Amino acid sequence: MIRFLDCFFSLLGLVLGAPVLVLLLIIGFFDTGSPLFCQQRVGRNQRPFTLVKFRTMRKGTASVATHLANVGDITAFGRFLRRTKLDELPQLWNVLKGEMSLVGPRPCLTSQHELIAEREARGVMQMRPGITGLAQVKGIDMSTPVLLAETDAEMGVDLTVSAYFKYIFLTVLGKGAGDRVVG
Repeated sequence: MIRFLDCFFSLLGLVLGAPVLVLLLIIGFFDTGSPLFCQQRVGRNQRPFTLVKFRTMRKGTASVATHLANVGDITAFGRFLRRTKLDELPQLWNVLKGEMSLVGPRPCLTSQHELIAEREARGVMQMRPGITGLAQVKGIDMSTPVLLAETDAEMGVDLTVSAYFKYIFLTVLGKGAGDRVVG
């Protein structure tokens, strides 16, 4: 049922959101010269996939976990995208392709070995990664791998259709900060 909801809502979001996506692409082009950011992430069963987001940092910024990034690298438009969570919209394509879900553990970088090990030990790596989830609405980021993996596992046990909508609703309302740049 959740995969059906993912497909339905991601397709709906891409179609209805197309004018907004195009506008953000154009503004992003003028902001950084390269509006999309693609990065290898760890997916379900540790399969790598290419995550797509709107670029919020200057081109050429080091590819590190968000909590390790330099706040000075975020552009003014990037701050707006992050604050409104619009930088996540291109991930609807990842959801439609089946690499992600709307709700699940945030996909980590291939270099985040401690987090991958903690998630693997708790069965989290069997879940499809998501755009939002329990950790994001609680404001838990990737700087605390054990707590994050425990929270992801808790969400996995209790992920019902009702919880799926609850996490999406709380995210839209701005609950939690999820991964944030410190500084």
